[in-house]
Amino acid sequence: MRATNPPCPSAADPATAQPAAPPATPATPTGARRRFVETAGGSVAGAFGPTEWGLLAANSLIWGSSFLLIDLGLLAFRPGVVAMSRVLLGVAALALFRRARTPVARQDLPRVAFLGLIWIGLPMLLFPIAQQWITSSVAGMINGAMPLFAAAWSVALLRRLPGRRQLAGLALGFLGIAAISWPELQGSRATTLGVGLVVLAIALYGLAANVAVPLQQRYGALPVLLRAQLAALVVVVPFGLWSLPGSTWGWPSALAMLPLGVLGTGVAFVLMTTLVGRVGASRGSIAVYFIPVVAIVLGVGLLGEPLAPSAVAGTGLVLTGAWLGSRSEG
Repeated sequence: MRATNPPCPSAADPATAQPAAPPATPATPTGARRRFVETAGGSVAGAFGPTEWGLLAANSLIWGSSFLLIDLGLLAFRPGVVAMSRVLLGVAALALFRRARTPVARQDLPRVAFLGLIWIGLPMLLFPIAQQWITSSVAGMINGAMPLFAAAWSVALLRRLPGRRQLAGLALGFLGIAAISWPELQGSRATTLGVGLVVLAIALYGLAANVAVPLQQRYGALPVLLRAQLAALVVVVPFGLWSLPGSTWGWPSALAMLPLGVLGTGVAFVLMTTLVGRVGASRGSIAVYFIPVVAIVLGVGLLGEPLAPSAVAGTGLVLTGAWLGSRSEG
C-alpha cells in the first residue's frame, strides 16, 4: 500500500537541487496508524534529468571504486575492522553537516534505526562471513540482483507493478551483470550457506531502498543517514572489536579507509537515499548495475587487468537496461 504521509518540501539535501513536488497522495485518516515497514513512489515520475543522472553517476563511481579500497584495507585489517572503520568514518563525515542534525520525529526513529540495521549493519557482517565459502565474484554477481529485490519489495508494499520499460530495464541490467561476471565465475567455489547469506544481504538491501524513500521525502537524506549509521554501529562495533586481535597495522590499508568511509559509506549512502527518494526504489536501484562496470574500467585502466568480450557485451546490456529504467514510468 502506498505510504500516505506527504513528503516535506523543505527536506532537500545540500548535494542536490530542490526535489520536484511529489505526486498527490490521499490524506491519512485522523488517528490512523502508519505501517512500520512502508514505502512510497518517487517524487519524479518522468524520465531522469541531469540531477537524477548526476546522483546515479556519482554513486556508481564511488561504490564502483570501493572494491579497490576494500582490497587495500584487507591487506592489514580483518573484515570486521574494515566494516567498523568505514561506518565510524561515515558517521564522522555526515556529522560535519549542520543539516544532518535536523530533528527527526520520535515516531520515525525506530524506522530509521531499522533502516540502519538492514542497509548497513547486517549486510556488512553477512558479506565477509559468506565470503568464507564463496568467492568475491560470486558475491558480486548476486549483488547485481539488488534492483530485482528492490522491485519485488516495491510491488509487495505498493501493490502495483513497475512500468513495462522499468521491468525490461531490470531484466536487461541483470543479464548484463551475469555476462560481466561470467569469466570470473568459471571454476569459482560456492556453497549453499555462502550463497544463502549473500542472498539474504541483497534482500535486505532491496527492502532498505524502499524503506528509505518516505523517510528521505520527509526529512532529507542527511538526517536519516546520520541516525541510521549510528544505529548500524551497534552491530558493527562489537564485530570490529572482536576482529582487532587478528589485524595488523599498515599505512596503505589505513589510508584506504578514509575514502572508503567518508565517500563509500558517508556520501554514497546519502546520494543513493536522495536518488530513491526522487525516483523510487525500483528505478533508483539501477545505480547498482553500474558498479561492476566502474570496477572493470578501474581494473583495466589502473591495474592492467584483461578485458573479456563477455564483459564488453554485458556493459552494453547494463547501459541499455539503465536507459530503459530511467524513462518515464509506464
